[in-house]
Amino acid sequence: MRDDLWLLSRLDHLWTNYFPDVPQINPVFIKFGRQAKLRFGSIRLDPWSKKTYIIITGMFKSSKIPQEVVDHTIAHELVHYVHGFSSPHKRLHRFPHEGGVVKGELENRGLIHLFKAYKDWIKIYKIELKEYYYARRR
Repeated sequence: MRDDLWLLSRLDHLWTNYFPDVPQINPVFIKFGRQAKLRFGSIRLDPWSKKTYIIITGMFKSSKIPQEVVDHTIAHELVHYVHGFSSPHKRLHRFPHEGGVVKGELENRGLIHLFKAYKDWIKIYKIELKEYYYARRR
């Protein structure tokens, strides 16, 4: 069952095995959000509580979505945390996706297989999404 506890276990797995050098210097929470079709994950820092929140689309609760795609989304948001976006860590770049830094970080941490799984899945997903919107217009 994919619920918020499952999501937390995936975050813990990724952080422990692929980001062990990154201290968690503030509380970090993860949960499923609404069923977003285009935005799969987001990260934000609450300015008052200094807590970081990672939100993953509710669409990923479905076991039809490969676990590697969910893990890629979590790892992507973790890279932002590492680079100082929505975290107390020092900001390493001016923009969060500057020059392919997310892909580079995933590759350096041995997670390129997640990036490839995501790219393979997104090709199919884009076709399904176009068909969905086309059918709705009829």
